[in-house]
Amino acid sequence: MNITTELDQEVWHDLQEAGAYEWWYFDAEDKVSGFSVVIIWFSGFPFSPYYTNHYERWKNRITAEPPLPSNYSGFSFQLYENNREIVNFIKEGSNGLFESSRSEIGVRFEQNCFTYNALTDEYSLDIDFSFPVWQKAIKASLLFKSCRRIIYEKKDGNNAGRVPLHQWLLSVPRADVEGVIEIIESESGVVRKIPVSATGYHDHNFGDMPMQEYLARWYWGRAFSERFDLVYYVTFFKNNEYKPLALLVLNNNISGKVTVLDKVQFRESNFRRGIFSPVHSRDLELQYDAIGLKIHHNKVLDAGPFYLRFSSSIILQIEGKELEGFNGISEFLNPERLQSRFMRFFTRSRIWRDGEPSLMYDSYNHVKRSLNWINS
Repeated sequence: MNITTELDQEVWHDLQEAGAYEWWYFDAEDKVSGFSVVIIWFSGFPFSPYYTNHYERWKNRITAEPPLPSNYSGFSFQLYENNREIVNFIKEGSNGLFESSRSEIGVRFEQNCFTYNALTDEYSLDIDFSFPVWQKAIKASLLFKSCRRIIYEKKDGNNAGRVPLHQWLLSVPRADVEGVIEIIESESGVVRKIPVSATGYHDHNFGDMPMQEYLARWYWGRAFSERFDLVYYVTFFKNNEYKPLALLVLNNNISGKVTVLDKVQFRESNFRRGIFSPVHSRDLELQYDAIGLKIHHNKVLDAGPFYLRFSSSIILQIEGKELEGFNGISEFLNPERLQSRFMRFFTRSRIWRDGEPSLMYDSYNHVKRSLNWINS
């Protein structure tokens, strides 16, 4: 896994290899209103059961046609209110729905797009989609203004660097986010407007082969406070001879100093699992000399057979003090679970594949919508 912060790596890489993937991730939290949002664009949706099934048929020579990543593009929009999911939309489709450029930063999936203004270092996100199974439509306009960027690069040194291409671009460790989100009820036409004044984050991942063939699991998270902002990233590889990668980025908001630690010790504890969630640790520790991080995954925001998203609380040990009050978003991913045909069957219930009728998708969302209405 290579790590970089180079802005020119933000463009679409148009990877053609079977199983390749690329995504652009944005999130924002409004501590005052209690709203948070996660928005992702995909070219080669690595968690798609449709993509994985096509890849395996090609790999096993059942079909001669390799899967083209852009034919499995996607868009994801999750909205939470006080740590409760109120919108969870994932749609994928062929390359006719996706558009990007090798020279300019920006992506479109249907009417959902983001663009980048290099003069102001701002990302403009324009969201516009219908969610028929929930009888809603969502419109949003959000401006991510970068507060800072850092300069850092690390090449994967396993096997003397002769490893598949997988890269994490830490684009914007912190951003100021302003805008509005509208939820329109399709039947009544009632519109709920949600003003957004939030703190955000943005990164970008890509690789030239399926994640489940190279990566075993990873943890990622970010949190902001008045004194420090932090981002952590821990990756384990399927090849046990490869050293795990652990990274901790700290920004001191008082001094402006950025510290990047890439030789931290890492420990997992308090393991949990569910019927449709992978084995994962609810408590993590990262340590480098006198700097330590204790992460507790408080509440599951979103769960799937291969990943979990949490609201997390963090304690930072630094300068001989123990600082609390960090709250943020954390994720756990076990891509190996994508190889399970049983789990793939259930993953279909979460994804609207353009042009592919799915009774499971309709049934799952009907139940979710009913529970959401009962609990609202």
